[in-house]
Amino acid sequence: MTELAKTYEPQSTEGRIYELWERSGGFRAEVNKKKKPFSVAIPPPNVTGQLHLGHAFDNTLQDILVRFRRMQGYCAVWVPGTDHAGIATEAVVAKRLLEEGLSRQQLGREAFIEKVWEWKEQYGGRIVGQLKRIGSSCDWSRLRFTMDTGCSEAVREVFVRLYEKGLIYRGSRIINRCPECATALSDAEVEYTERAGHLWHIAYPLSDGGGSLVVATTRPETMLGDVAVAVHPDDERYKAHIGKTVRLPLQGRDIPVIADGYVDMSFGTGCLKITPAHDPNDYEVALRHNLPRPLVLNEKAAVNERGGKYCGMSREQAREAVLRDLEGEGLLVRTEDHTHSVGSCYRCGTTVEPMDSEQWFVKMEPLAKPAVKAVKDGRVTFVPKRFAKVYMNWMNGVRDWCISRQLWWGHRIPAWHCPCGHITVGREDPAVCGKCGNAAIERDADVLDTWFSSALWPFSVFGWPQDTDDLRYFYPTSVVVPGYDILFFWVARMVFSGLEHTGDVPFRTVYLHGLIRDAQGKKMSKSAGNGVDPLDVIGQYGADALRMYIISGNAAGADIRFSAEKCGAMRNFANKLWNAARFVIMRSEPEAWSFPDKLELSDMWILTKLNNLIPEVTENMEKYELGIAAQKLYDFVWSDFCDWYIELTKPRLQAVPKQDSGIVAEQMLCHTLMNILKLLHPFMPFITEEIWQALPCERDKDILMLESWPKPEGRLIFNAECRAMEQIMELITAIRAQRAELGIPPSKRSAMYVVSDIDCDKEQLELYLQKSAFASEVTVVKKPPQGKGRLLRCVTGSAAAYLPAEGLVDIEVERQKLLVALAGAKEEAKALRKKLANEAFLAKAPPEIVEKEREKLAASRRLARKLTAGVKAYEASVE
Repeated sequence: MTELAKTYEPQSTEGRIYELWERSGGFRAEVNKKKKPFSVAIPPPNVTGQLHLGHAFDNTLQDILVRFRRMQGYCAVWVPGTDHAGIATEAVVAKRLLEEGLSRQQLGREAFIEKVWEWKEQYGGRIVGQLKRIGSSCDWSRLRFTMDTGCSEAVREVFVRLYEKGLIYRGSRIINRCPECATALSDAEVEYTERAGHLWHIAYPLSDGGGSLVVATTRPETMLGDVAVAVHPDDERYKAHIGKTVRLPLQGRDIPVIADGYVDMSFGTGCLKITPAHDPNDYEVALRHNLPRPLVLNEKAAVNERGGKYCGMSREQAREAVLRDLEGEGLLVRTEDHTHSVGSCYRCGTTVEPMDSEQWFVKMEPLAKPAVKAVKDGRVTFVPKRFAKVYMNWMNGVRDWCISRQLWWGHRIPAWHCPCGHITVGREDPAVCGKCGNAAIERDADVLDTWFSSALWPFSVFGWPQDTDDLRYFYPTSVVVPGYDILFFWVARMVFSGLEHTGDVPFRTVYLHGLIRDAQGKKMSKSAGNGVDPLDVIGQYGADALRMYIISGNAAGADIRFSAEKCGAMRNFANKLWNAARFVIMRSEPEAWSFPDKLELSDMWILTKLNNLIPEVTENMEKYELGIAAQKLYDFVWSDFCDWYIELTKPRLQAVPKQDSGIVAEQMLCHTLMNILKLLHPFMPFITEEIWQALPCERDKDILMLESWPKPEGRLIFNAECRAMEQIMELITAIRAQRAELGIPPSKRSAMYVVSDIDCDKEQLELYLQKSAFASEVTVVKKPPQGKGRLLRCVTGSAAAYLPAEGLVDIEVERQKLLVALAGAKEEAKALRKKLANEAFLAKAPPEIVEKEREKLAASRRLARKLTAGVKAYEASVE
């Protein structure tokens, strides 16, 4: 047992408490057929990453759920791990090498990969240590990495299986390429935003000299790769030109005019330039009309040799040069402003370049259908439910997944190319071509999309493709807790991967959370300079304060605006709990840690509140309403327990000699505190464990984390007594509020006469009002007293209190003071209104001076309203 210090110091407590948990072995979970499993596989953070608020968000949620289920008696396992993060990690290491004067090309592939492994070993544990800082109760003995031996075996097995079934293929298609990251991207890795741009109208002369067709485009630089001009077959304006050719400006090639239903007659001029190698829709048109697909931009988004004199220019430089030349030839008809959607790389923000490229793809239609059915059937549920529709819409319209990346760091594609054209794919590295036996085979240079291995995470961490005890017991996992921003990247892919390779869904519930934004609602990022380091927040306020801030009142799927002030408020809550615990422990005898036999009115009230709270919070937790549960606990601890019950018990505790009533109060304080610690533990694990270690009593478990989740004591509910106590509290609150409104200090006590319909003993009512409503004496009467001079009146729905004004306040003098102040406030507001209505002042004064005067006017109006309320309070309170 430890003694509680005068103040709670999270910085000196949290590390010690975490070591206590680890030594206890409480994080570890083994297959236990006598218990129900509850399993979670962590969304793996980047192995070389650093803890950010997004990690703090989803790991707090996961930890709350795991601690809750562990206390409920489940065999709860939380599998930790990290992701190799192909693009991000390679970029970080390449940047560091450049700072040392080395490029990855100079090093070569194998040497570079060795450097990345060195980097991973040096910094890969950093994120693990930081996850511990926020209290994550993971089973660290199960720590996994998406490129460890087991995960690598799973990745290779999946690739081979899908290839053998014809669900993985190599082909040429339009893909999204990031010129900065120098790799292909999947559709899900492209973020689209509306941007202000232009629509350029360009004349394409008819080859027969009979005029021209005007084409409207947002990308004039890609016209170097045009192969046709398309019009709608029903467009009367252009029917006569279908089958003719036009001369491609600046290039001098003749290209056909074709008819295709894809063309929108109402957009631009109704004529569409077809550039199949750099636009996905044009690509489909070209396939339908058997048109060529020439690339005119290279992998760095610069013009290639097909661009003639524009070769070597970046796409931005080429745009300027093409427009300048078009204008010089009189072919740029006009330019108009136009807002359109532009795709950017989700990693670096660079505008992606659609281009025809040979890549590896996963055929999605056969995999998507079962994944849609699993959600329709309810085998996978979403919290909140609205995301099920988002998931279904994406899955129903999903295109084949481009899984190859032009990187070195990652799972290298297990395919070998032979000069004969055959591709050999196998579970083991082949020595010769599987078709012709040639030994001169070369392994594919690309690696797999990081999300390919992440999609296998829920079952690969339990030993798949081996049939392990862990896999049979813990899979499917119970819940996955990602941000909604990776619903497509990760969640959808885990669903179809789990169904395809295990025959079952990967998890039962998808509990999606929102993003943490800055105070203005903007997305946090290093480049924007608005990022907040959660470790700094923990250092200042403590991990429990950050956790409680993140979850309290937050709804599933909703974004949070970060507020240091609210973190500070949760630190204050932690201090409130700490002080309450010290009060209880310091005033409790050993016999106080047993449940009392006889209860007084306030004891029945707090017990009823607690016994109602326990099942409510339990239900909220089971329904993933964690924010609601946290808010209920906050309100109960702060208001019911600290502000009311502790204060109501003080007279009983201070009685000398100690009475039976005081012992009962001690017992109820101890009973309530112990249950508060259990209920709050999943949310605020550090402070609750520290207090638990200081309790001077026998407990079922030495470690709070391993205690049983509380149940209502004897299911005792005292509804009538609870209602009576709350009516007394309502009267006390009203009396206190009125005294404060009239400026009467607590030190001024007075007699009090009470007319009451409250169903309780007269003596109890008198006692509570005397101790808590600043009464020198209390008399319960049947009707308002007469002959007591001027009376202050305070009325509630069930009682009325009357206080003789004499000695408390001179009503008329105070009223007159308020009236004088009110007149002054109104006069000041009138002068400020006049000043702000003066056009000359508004025109000449600096904006900051005008704003300052407006603030003064607003303050004057607020003061006037407050003074008016004070005057009315005097008038309304007098009997």
